[in-house]
Amino acid sequence: MSQIIHTLDNGLIKPYEANITVPNWMLSGMERVMQHYVDKNLRLDTVSAEVMPVPQPGKKYMLYAHVPFCHTLCSYCTFHRFLFKEDKARAYFISLRKEMDMVKSLGYDFEAMYIGGGTTTVLEDELVKTIEHARKLFPSIKEVSCESDPRHLDTPGFKMLKGLVDRMSIGVQSFDDGILKMTERLEKFGSGQQVFDKVAAAKELFPIVNVDLIFGFRGQTEEIIQHDLEMARRLDPRQITTYPLMITHQTRKSVKGKLAAEQKDMANQYRQILNSLNGQYNQLTAWAFGKANDEGFDEYVIDYDEYLGVGSGSFSFLDDTLYVNTFSLRKYQERIAAGKMGVEQQKKYSKKDVMQYRFLLGMFSGRLSRKYFRDTFGVNLDTALFKEMTAMKAIGALKNDPNNPEELIITDNGKMMGLLMMKEFYSGMDNVRAQLRKPLKPCDM
Repeated sequence: MSQIIHTLDNGLIKPYEANITVPNWMLSGMERVMQHYVDKNLRLDTVSAEVMPVPQPGKKYMLYAHVPFCHTLCSYCTFHRFLFKEDKARAYFISLRKEMDMVKSLGYDFEAMYIGGGTTTVLEDELVKTIEHARKLFPSIKEVSCESDPRHLDTPGFKMLKGLVDRMSIGVQSFDDGILKMTERLEKFGSGQQVFDKVAAAKELFPIVNVDLIFGFRGQTEEIIQHDLEMARRLDPRQITTYPLMITHQTRKSVKGKLAAEQKDMANQYRQILNSLNGQYNQLTAWAFGKANDEGFDEYVIDYDEYLGVGSGSFSFLDDTLYVNTFSLRKYQERIAAGKMGVEQQKKYSKKDVMQYRFLLGMFSGRLSRKYFRDTFGVNLDTALFKEMTAMKAIGALKNDPNNPEELIITDNGKMMGLLMMKEFYSGMDNVRAQLRKPLKPCDM
């Protein structure tokens, strides 16, 4: 990459130099700490649930809809998904819309909608009906975010989503043919250049296109990462997201030692990403970069404390309680046909647990605020989470904002810690998904 970054007005600015000084032993220690909290708080000690609670006045909510179908299954992914079968998928979309009707009857309205998977675009016509139905039911929806893989970008049906989806996130993962072959994506989705061309065409359809990249693959050298970043920069999408490869208990055998690089490489790779993207992009979270500071994030939990999920395998977080929809496709269809929602489990969290979760999100998003904790929880952040604050200040991850004592500045060390903490949290969530899927029988799929 050129050592000089040209600004829009053709002036010159000094290239970004990430200041990550956290040693590897400290990163390993943080991983162990996060694994302790994840194991403690993401245990499957839930109790049964039949229906979601009604909305509370004054709160804003986001609607999450899950589409659990993929044409092919990636070995490193533990998201809730099944191999695509058209008859089952069409019946599922009908049930998904019925569950939205039940949510409406509870009194909910939503400011945004996020559709995840699986591959949300397996049946574009059904997806169109579902988005149109949601916008009709919930008129306050201002933004619809959706995901897709490169396979669907050049299909005729994909163009039907123009005008309905505000933000399309595309799972590229890498433009390097060697990495694509190793991850079994080369035959599924095409070469890096073919994917590049498909994304370039899809850019014209949506106000925001996000390119997802993954770092941390075995054999992914500095040159390969730089090539991926340069290809993404050439596409010039509104957003780029750079995820670390996440190894869970369930994917460890298929990923560790085969697909995953050594942990010690993560800090250097992340430093390279920060140096490459900062300047052309604003950093939105530890791993998301956007052209503007106010763009929707890939991690919807950042902007919305509370969200409600519909569909098999979706999660909801309302007030202080986590709700889990059935992971059985058969049970989901039976529940909806009987006039019941898909939720079947719930787990209540203590105030301290929720504060620690919000602290994690604040570190990850770079938006840690004393005022938020005082207004939301009625506490002084520095004393209520004394251990967490002291630890982060000791390693130079946090510092006070000299212009606003209510806000804290997340340093590059803090971004590294935020990325690592969020990676472990999502790995824990993936473990939960995998455990919930484990007892499923062929009749449930």
